[in-house]
Amino acid sequence: MGTLHTQPSQAHFMNSLSSKLNSSLFLSSPVTTRLVSFLCTHASSPPSKLQSLTTSRRTRSNAASRNSLKGSDVAVLKENWLDSLSCPLPEPYSGSGMDSSRCSVGSDLVLGVDPDVSGAIAVLRTEESGLSAQVFDSPRLPILVGNRVRRRLDAKSIVQLLRGFDAPIGTTAYLEQSIPYPQDGKQGWWSGGFGYGLWIGILVASGFSVVPVPSSVWKNEFQLSGSSCPKDDSRRVASTLFPSLSSQLKRKKDHGRAEALLIAAYGKGLATLKPPVNVEELVH
Repeated sequence: MGTLHTQPSQAHFMNSLSSKLNSSLFLSSPVTTRLVSFLCTHASSPPSKLQSLTTSRRTRSNAASRNSLKGSDVAVLKENWLDSLSCPLPEPYSGSGMDSSRCSVGSDLVLGVDPDVSGAIAVLRTEESGLSAQVFDSPRLPILVGNRVRRRLDAKSIVQLLRGFDAPIGTTAYLEQSIPYPQDGKQGWWSGGFGYGLWIGILVASGFSVVPVPSSVWKNEFQLSGSSCPKDDSRRVASTLFPSLSSQLKRKKDHGRAEALLIAAYGKGLATLKPPVNVEELVH
């Protein structure tokens, strides 16, 4: 039988025909048609447009995820979060260094903390003679950040201050929840998050049960929300509630002390007393 010999020109023609045939079949696929259409539409789009499209889809996905959460799921998530911030720790807990005889979840002592670097910590105690109140500026120290000197919270001094309260293990500390705002800038976001996280770690490690409170929540209780209520109003309300401390709330920079007192008062349930009264005269 004879052998069929293909000339080079014929081979080139066959390859070209096969390539065109394959391309025609590939492009005729519905899926491929849509893909080519999308690439033609967006190939010349600037990166920002493509990123915007991706971000938009991711945002819709996150929103759908949040909407899919049931009320019971949200409650469980919140409960787990608070449980992780609570003391006393599960027994037995070796190496904690905590005196179990000091454990008293139902303590009459409550703390209120403004976690900002210019903030403060307030202590409210229920005693036989009434309600006593104390407020302390948050310990801080200057440190070098880059080529600038900035103030930061002094963790060691905070621990020493808390130990001086001799609070039972499990005492509740109401901590203002840090929420970043666009006008605060990157430095403000970092500083706020750093202070908030530092206070949580120190309080829980020191045996306190932390309850985060958004500023809008406790401020609403004292009718302090809104741009028409500057920080001076916090000092005014705190001075009314705690007249014995009014001398410590006179300056504008004392607003951290005032807010710590009001956060503690919110935790103590004193915000329900309207109009504000001298709570130091109340006997529980």
